[in-house]
Amino acid sequence: MTKKPVLVIMAAGMGSRYGGLKQIDPVGRHGEAILDYSLYDAYQAGFETAVIIIKEAIREDFMSTVGKRLEHAPIQIRYAFQELSYVPEGYCVPDQRVKPLGTAHAIVCAADAIDGAPFAVINADDYYGRTAFCAMYQALCNAGSDYYMVGYLLKNTLSEHGGVSRGICQVDDKGYLESLVEGIGIEAYGDGARLPLEDGSWQELSLDTLVSMNLFGFTPSFITELKNQFPHFLSCELPQNPQKAEFFLPGEVNRLMAEGKAKVRVLSSTDKWFGVTYAGDKPLVTAAIERLTNEGLYPDGLWKK
Repeated sequence: MTKKPVLVIMAAGMGSRYGGLKQIDPVGRHGEAILDYSLYDAYQAGFETAVIIIKEAIREDFMSTVGKRLEHAPIQIRYAFQELSYVPEGYCVPDQRVKPLGTAHAIVCAADAIDGAPFAVINADDYYGRTAFCAMYQALCNAGSDYYMVGYLLKNTLSEHGGVSRGICQVDDKGYLESLVEGIGIEAYGDGARLPLEDGSWQELSLDTLVSMNLFGFTPSFITELKNQFPHFLSCELPQNPQKAEFFLPGEVNRLMAEGKAKVRVLSSTDKWFGVTYAGDKPLVTAAIERLTNEGLYPDGLWKK
C-alpha cells in the first residue's frame, strides 16, 4: 500500500541576510511563524504528517516556541536534525565549516523520518499559498514516476528590500521542466527585473518568468538518488569550496533530468509569495497575514486548544 504524502519543511538555515532565527520569528496575531501558516495550508490540502528539519543548535528555541504551539496542531509532526557531522563513514567536513551542507543534504538527514513516503519539500521562511499545497498533494497522491515542482511568476516573488535567489525555469510544451538555473540576486528594475552576472553586467528578466521557490514533490526513490550522489559531492565538489559549497536540491534535480532518470512536471500557482529574506520584509509579511486572517482564510489563532 502506498503511503500518504508527507510534507518536509527545511528550517535548519540560520538566516544570515535576515539576522537571526527567521524560522521562528512571529508574524501572526498569536505569535505564529510563517511555517505555521504553511502547515495549516498543507493540512487543509490533505497532508496529515509533516517532517520539520532543524539544527540541534536551535532545538531549545524552536521547541519552546513553534514546537510548543504545534502540540495542539491536528497534523502529526516529526523532527529531523541536519548536522555537519551527518556524512557517510570515511568522510569528514572541513574544519571551521559552519554553513549547512545544503538542501539536498537536509533531505538525506531526514530520510528516516520521511519513512518511504512520497513527499513535498518547502522552505520554512517562505509563504507559498494554499493553492500550491492543494496542487502538490493531489499530484503526489496520483504520482507515477514523475517528480513535481510548483512554479511561480517572478513578479509575485520579489522583495522590496534587496535581491533574491530564484530558480529560473524553462518548461516544454507538455508542462515538463527542461532546465532549472539558480539566479542569485534578482531584483526589480523598471518595468521588469534583472539578474547580476559574473562579469558585472545584468541580464534582464520578464516579470512573467517562471521561477522555482523550492516547492518540490518527490517519489521515495529520490532519497536513494541523493544518498548515492552525496559521496561524490563530498569528494569532488566540497574540496573546491570547503566553506561554502552546498549539496542543493535544484542541482540534483537538474542532474537527474540530464541523465534521463527523472521527469519533473510543473504545477503552477498564481498566489503571491512573501517571506522574510531581509529584516525589512517582516512588516509586509505581518500585514499580509493580517489581511488574509481578516478575509477569513485563516482563523484568529491557528492552533487553538
